Amino acid sequence: MKLEGKAAIITGGSGAIGSSAAKHLLRDGAAVLLMGRRADALEETRTRLLAEIPKGRVECHPGDACIEADVEAAIKHAYSMLGRLDILVATVGGGNGFVPLMMLDADAFRGQFERNVVSTFMAVRHAVPLMEPGGAIVCISSNAGKLPFAYLSAYHTAKGGLENFVRAAAEELGSAGIRINAVRPGLTRTSRTGYLWEAETLAKFVAEYPLGRAGEPDDIGAAVRFLAGPESSWMTGQSFAADGGQELRKNPDLSVEVARNLGQAALDAARRGKPNDSKQRQ
Repeated sequence: MKLEGKAAIITGGSGAIGSSAAKHLLRDGAAVLLMGRRADALEETRTRLLAEIPKGRVECHPGDACIEADVEAAIKHAYSMLGRLDILVATVGGGNGFVPLMMLDADAFRGQFERNVVSTFMAVRHAVPLMEPGGAIVCISSNAGKLPFAYLSAYHTAKGGLENFVRAAAEELGSAGIRINAVRPGLTRTSRTGYLWEAETLAKFVAEYPLGRAGEPDDIGAAVRFLAGPESSWMTGQSFAADGGQELRKNPDLSVEVARNLGQAALDAARRGKPNDSKQRQ
């Protein structure tokens, strides 16, 4: 029970990765607050976690991780559980599918930055004043943040920005005794990635994974637990890949899938650098 007596908050707590991270923290004794937009999904996750870890302490706080007042209120709730805050896990982010660069507009590009970078900044900004030396922050990045991925330009840029934020924050927060790191998942099974698990598409990903399989939520939850716990006490400013070895290779070419969704003519025009009148939001 290495985390007994410690309090944690997880943004996006009802998601596959957030709930797995919660499970791993609870198993080692932490009290966990789940934050997410849907109260019903949070309660379902809480019920499921307590069925597996009956002695765990899990509380819920509905709120939007992209709204600063909601973030501040959730962090204060987490602090109130034990009169302390030790761990922040920021999982909110994600994209909205594969869209060519020339089919994006400024709002679409900006939205990715808001969800993936600004949401994390706000959580860190409000959590750190309540943390004592020894506090740990874990962010969820993506393999796409390191390996360029065609038709994911906004997401790739946002996750790259997130990892630079982690490095910058680690430099400044070290003097406060607070660590910040990121997990960089490869393709992981979640409700948002379900469409990529169609056999033909999944095979393209797995071909780039030396370990021969895509990820499951517990692969990422275990990595979060490591970075949140004492085992990683001399690590900060790092992005920790949990990806089956994909970084040794490359991202797959999903042109066939994109053409199927958007039309071959639209894809061809975008690849020639021609803007498309029917803008798609990523």
